[in-house]
Amino acid sequence: MKIPISIKINGREYNVEVKSNELLLNVLREKFGLLGAKYGCGIGECGACTVLLNGRAILSCLTLAVSVNGQEITTIEGLSDGSKLHPLQESFIEEGAIQCGFCTPGMILSAKALIDEKPEPTNNEIKEAIRGNVCRCTGYVNIITAIKAGAKKIKRSEK
Repeated sequence: MKIPISIKINGREYNVEVKSNELLLNVLREKFGLLGAKYGCGIGECGACTVLLNGRAILSCLTLAVSVNGQEITTIEGLSDGSKLHPLQESFIEEGAIQCGFCTPGMILSAKALIDEKPEPTNNEIKEAIRGNVCRCTGYVNIITAIKAGAKKIKRSEK
C-alpha cells in the first residue's frame, strides 16, 4: 500500500506516493533523481546520505519518507543558485577539501546547518558538527579550513 505525502524539496512542492517503509534517501534518488545524497553504510554511521530537514542535518538512510510529510528538504542540488555555487561549495573547491567527492554533499550540508545556527563556528564546533560524516580521503584538515572559509564568505555576502 502506498501513502500520499506532500514535501517541499529544494524550494519546490511535490506530492508523491511512498511505501510505509520507504526511506527518504531512496525517494530522493529514485523518484526525484537527486543523486547528491549517497547510500554509504545504511546504518547512520558515515553521513553520506545527509540532507537538511527544515534546516537541520539528518541522515536520509534512517528516515522514513512518510515521516517528512509536510516538511522541507534541502539536498546538495538545492544549495546552488542556478550555475552559481553556494559559498560553502566554492570554499570546498578552493581549499582542496574534495578528493573523491563521495562525502562532500553530506559534509557541506552538515556545515550549512552549523553555520546557519552559528555564523562564526570555532574549529571544535565544526568538528562536532561533522563528526557523523566520514571522509576516507582528505584527513579533515582541508574540510575544516573550507568550512571556516565558507562561513566567512557567507558573512561577507550578507553585508
